[in-house]
Amino acid sequence: MMRIGLFLLTNIAIIAVIAIIFSVFGIGNVLDEQGVDLDLGALLIYSAVIGFTGSFISLALSKFIAKRSTGCQIIDESTRDPEAQWIVSRVRVHAEAARIGMPEVGVFHADAPNAFATGMRRDAALVAVSTGLIRGMRRNEVDAVIGHEIAHIANGDMVTLTLIQGVVNTFVVFLSRIIGHFVDRVILKNERGHGIGYFVSSIAAQILLGILASMIVCWFSRWREFRADAGGARYAGTENMIAALERLKSGTAELPDNMTAMGIGGGRLGALFSTHPPLDRRIDALRERRD
Repeated sequence: MMRIGLFLLTNIAIIAVIAIIFSVFGIGNVLDEQGVDLDLGALLIYSAVIGFTGSFISLALSKFIAKRSTGCQIIDESTRDPEAQWIVSRVRVHAEAARIGMPEVGVFHADAPNAFATGMRRDAALVAVSTGLIRGMRRNEVDAVIGHEIAHIANGDMVTLTLIQGVVNTFVVFLSRIIGHFVDRVILKNERGHGIGYFVSSIAAQILLGILASMIVCWFSRWREFRADAGGARYAGTENMIAALERLKSGTAELPDNMTAMGIGGGRLGALFSTHPPLDRRIDALRERRD
């Protein structure tokens, strides 16, 4: 529950901070009403700038944040550890099969298995695995997890998720301002400027709409996991992908809260705010594709 709350608050906070910056520098003046009407065109542009700015900043900094927050150590073919060399070689094989540029490869310390992929571009991404995944899973299972992460990159999931987040953020800002204006002018009968009713109702609407919008983002995140599983099966073999998901039922390593959606772990059945589907559903989907 704590992760869900932090996930929602992060998105709401990004929108709020950008909105405050716009207000301080007077950019919000483009929304000044004419009589009792809003300039909806200007409001939509304003909302889109706020909605997409935070999402693209997060995407642009995703590799840097991932490395810093997980303590990820970059490895390559020159690394002396044979296990690390094997991981790099499998990332290269799957990247070539997916026709993407060779990602950076990293390892982060965690007792349980997990892995993630992130980055702004398909040809300049990062794939990282936990030490628990290396030690606790067989090579064919690790290979499938790597294939899963490469599939995320090849599918452009990071960019697509950013665009969806930007769109829903835009409509959260847009609709919350309209609701605030309606409360201020129609219900409270304020005729000059925007009163306290506008600001209070806008903030309340933004929080509520932000929660509803997060359901959409989480739904897409769950859907992309099925596609990445299919990609992992294609690159490393269906049975290996199934075996890897079965192994993950014993638990996955915790990632920092801002990176929950990047991991490979399973979610809870029916959880609207879960970024991952339950592992059993993912396994069933792979078996159906196999049959």
